[in-house]
Amino acid sequence: MAAAPALKHWRTTLERVEKFVSPLYFTDCNLRGRLFGASCPVAVLSSFLTPERLPYQEAVQRDFRPAQVGDSFGPTWWTCWFRVELTIPEAWVGQEVHLCWESDGEGLVWRDGEPVQGLTKEGEKTSYVLTDRLGERDPRSLTLYVEVACNGLLGAGKGSMIAAPDPEKMFQLSRAELAVFHRDVHMLLVDLELLLGIAKGLGKDNQRSFQALYTANQMVNVCDPDQPETFPVAQALASRFFGQHGGESQHTIHATGHCHIDTAWLWPFKETVRKCARSWVTALQLMERNPEFIFACSQAQQLEWVKSRYPGLYSRLQEFACRGQFVPVGGTWVEMDGNLPSGEAMVRQFLQGQNFFLQEFGKMCSEFWLPDTFGYSAQLPQIMHGCGIRRFLSQKLSWNLVNSFPHHTFFWEGLDGSRVLVHFPPGDSYGMQGSVEEVLKTVANNRDKGRANHSAFLFGFGDGGGGPTQTMLDRLKRLSNTDGLPRVQLSSPRQLFSALESDSEQLCTWVGELFLELHNGTYTTHAQIKKGNRECERILHDVELLSSLALARSAQFLYPAAQLQHLWRLLLLNQFHDVVTGSCIQMVAEEAMCHYEDIRSHGNTLLSAAAAALCAGEPGPEGLLIVNTLPWKRTEVMALPKPGGAHSLGLTPSPGDSAQHGLCSCSSPNLAAAPAAPAACVRSARAPTDSASRPPPTKTDGSVTLDNGIIRVKLDPTGRLTSLVLVASGREAIAEGAVGNQFVLFDDVPLYWDAWDVMDYHLETRKPVLGQAGTLAVGTEGGLRGSAWFLLQISPNSRLSQEVVLDVGCPYVRFHTEVHWHEAHKFLKVEFPARVRSSQATYEIQFGHLQRPTHYNTSWDWARFEVWAHRWMDLSEHGFGLALLNDCKYGASVRGSILSLSLLRAPKAPDATADTGRHEFTYALMPHKGSFQDAGVIQAAYSLNFPLLALPAPSPAPATSWSAFSVSSPAVLLETVKQAESSPQRRSLVLRLYEAHGSHVDCWLHLSLPVQEAILCDLLERPDPAGHLTLRDSRLKLTFSPFQVLSLLLVLQPPPH
Repeated sequence: MAAAPALKHWRTTLERVEKFVSPLYFTDCNLRGRLFGASCPVAVLSSFLTPERLPYQEAVQRDFRPAQVGDSFGPTWWTCWFRVELTIPEAWVGQEVHLCWESDGEGLVWRDGEPVQGLTKEGEKTSYVLTDRLGERDPRSLTLYVEVACNGLLGAGKGSMIAAPDPEKMFQLSRAELAVFHRDVHMLLVDLELLLGIAKGLGKDNQRSFQALYTANQMVNVCDPDQPETFPVAQALASRFFGQHGGESQHTIHATGHCHIDTAWLWPFKETVRKCARSWVTALQLMERNPEFIFACSQAQQLEWVKSRYPGLYSRLQEFACRGQFVPVGGTWVEMDGNLPSGEAMVRQFLQGQNFFLQEFGKMCSEFWLPDTFGYSAQLPQIMHGCGIRRFLSQKLSWNLVNSFPHHTFFWEGLDGSRVLVHFPPGDSYGMQGSVEEVLKTVANNRDKGRANHSAFLFGFGDGGGGPTQTMLDRLKRLSNTDGLPRVQLSSPRQLFSALESDSEQLCTWVGELFLELHNGTYTTHAQIKKGNRECERILHDVELLSSLALARSAQFLYPAAQLQHLWRLLLLNQFHDVVTGSCIQMVAEEAMCHYEDIRSHGNTLLSAAAAALCAGEPGPEGLLIVNTLPWKRTEVMALPKPGGAHSLGLTPSPGDSAQHGLCSCSSPNLAAAPAAPAACVRSARAPTDSASRPPPTKTDGSVTLDNGIIRVKLDPTGRLTSLVLVASGREAIAEGAVGNQFVLFDDVPLYWDAWDVMDYHLETRKPVLGQAGTLAVGTEGGLRGSAWFLLQISPNSRLSQEVVLDVGCPYVRFHTEVHWHEAHKFLKVEFPARVRSSQATYEIQFGHLQRPTHYNTSWDWARFEVWAHRWMDLSEHGFGLALLNDCKYGASVRGSILSLSLLRAPKAPDATADTGRHEFTYALMPHKGSFQDAGVIQAAYSLNFPLLALPAPSPAPATSWSAFSVSSPAVLLETVKQAESSPQRRSLVLRLYEAHGSHVDCWLHLSLPVQEAILCDLLERPDPAGHLTLRDSRLKLTFSPFQVLSLLLVLQPPPH
């Protein structure tokens, strides 16, 4: 006779079911305690320790010593290899058999010489399936190897995740045995956990919630853990519940396997290679068992690493890509930072990435994938468009500290008007685990209800790898179409975006940058990395330009395409979002600095080779080749080498220039020759004229005035700027009663993310650094250059020296700065109060600029108390403005009328040594009449960042100057000249230009090269079928809209033999 229905108490019923599946309570009699059956220890266990990351073939040859469960191994970053010899008991025939393995660290199982599965406690992977069903004829004995890295999924922080790694950390093996796995128990546990999730998630006001709870309760009633024959009855109850479907209007969740692996972060680059292998081989195993499972994978660099280190695994990835289960996404070399890389570097991320995906997987990516980056430049939509991408997935703006971003699905309009479809998974995570709570959050949290009825659900352990588990898949498959919940389908990014595009009429548009209101300390942390980034972007620009000119002028010159690709890939690797940002451990920062050194040394070798080719066959003495790598005439003071290693100053005009202010838009890049000695002048260099710097008189009060006829600079006896006057108009640029070049120190203690965050309250701790009167001294006394210098004690531990330099003909004053920095949780900035009033300041970004408010009217305004910029920022009112230029800084702010440049931070996690030591950098101040566009601020910032090159010419330098390109409009900048990637005869160049003023403009590009054909192309260098341009008198007519980037393919005439 059936038991009479009973009234149920919500809490006791819920907890009854929880205890039935608990891994902690009542495991002697509950269902969880029956997940594994009979077990036995492994037959023989042995191990060896190594500080190296050895290949498998080498490791198995090593001397293994007996080991046992309970053994400790380490320290951090070492590797322990275990040889595991197994004998499966005869009695287990017909059963599913697992190797159960629990140890600290990250493990990888090798079987028959190939990696087969990752093992990590943190990633919930603690057993490896030896066989689904042990057959009569299956071998009973086998030997596996388990490679255990002495670091966790998230590194080895001492005391907290983001603390610097603990170098002495030890690891332990706590379980190594064979066991029979009961798959039917596992499926029942999944069902019961899902029913509990539905009951809790839908709550006491929901009918379906009670149905879920009562179904689970009834399953406990009928299920006897000791009698497997009762399991099917319980399973049928669950199937009946999950088989009750929702209606047609249900929200659809697209569940895609995902495994975010930081290319380096709290672990070194080399460990990432192994993380990829552990994570992806586990995903492959899941694909084999679950043909409907789709896994998205970004970052070409990681795939390239796996290709060279694990070729067998890589070929299987390619095989599953053909099946549509392994889906490359993103299109970039790494998941780069979205703020700091230059526009050209961002283009190269896609150029290298998309070409890799096409070559290795047969197609390019259709989605840009950047889930974890600290903000997104307003030029990204145009760059995506130019690289064949119209879809973008991210989620980091869910981390905003102040304002909730108003959308999850929307159109994003960039600086030039390009639009892309953007989706942020509404669960605000890229590491879901398939729980009901996450599924419900995805629907409830969606800020575009009524506009979008599809959402992404990225599941799998991430950041340090790990990826999805079978349990996650089992949950999501069970929830495919259940009343009370959204539909869940295992899906691909392509399917998701196609569904969103098909119903996008109601979507809103966001215009401009996607600014992350957090992590704005990353614009400044690890200043040496920032400097290396800017320098190496310049070096690669210059090498490509000179090599292109050499290719055009010399039939013998071989363009160094392979070397340049290698150097670009190193730079792109360092632009990963935890490296260039400085939010990495010391080991990674040191490796990044080595990469920059490689680029510098090899880049300079390539520059010399190109210079030699350009000088080949010229008559005359050996000398210097002066190269202007910018597309306008320049007249600048240069330090030229003299015999014996000394330097002397020379005034180097671009050929044909009348030595005006060097800012007219005219022909170039230029080559000019100079004799090696006496090196005081350069060919066609002029003697200083009346506008030359006058000798800086030191006044009786200890102040110094510098004047070059364009600007007049007055420094007080401590080196602060008391006056900056535009001579022609007499207009003062420094605010009345204030001083510029004021160094200020702030306390810099964030809430948690030390290297990442600078908080708004740091502004309340401002302390001006006061100098000693009398430290200001005259440096160079007039002639071509006037300068003064001073020393400043920042604190008892840190000091600064600075030379303030004004050159003849130069519209800006430079501040060459050297800092010895030994601080903890301090922030150094320099301030310039301007005699300018404006509610907006302008900041350079990739291929353009944008305005941000100088006030804190709204929460959106004050959340941008610290912003990023590239080479310049400007504060202008009608008719006048003040620009602050820099050669390697990115953090900035303008509040009211004060321009502030962020110089150095001193965080202690995850790198306790970040920024400690010696720093050199230059910033410059440029007052101007009219708009910054008309005054040439953009060109001045380029000139500061791209100094004229004086290259030793092994054979005589050309006797006459020569200019390769010039542009008729100052609004259009020639950014890049390089060889085309797929030029069959290697005789094609790509030119990249952009409109920099924010205007519609027609202009002429003048060419001095033997060009046969000119075609417009996209950023991936694919020709536009309708893009053929007519060449008239060595000129091309180009039309630009505001901030538009154009690429040209120039086919060169074959060289005369």
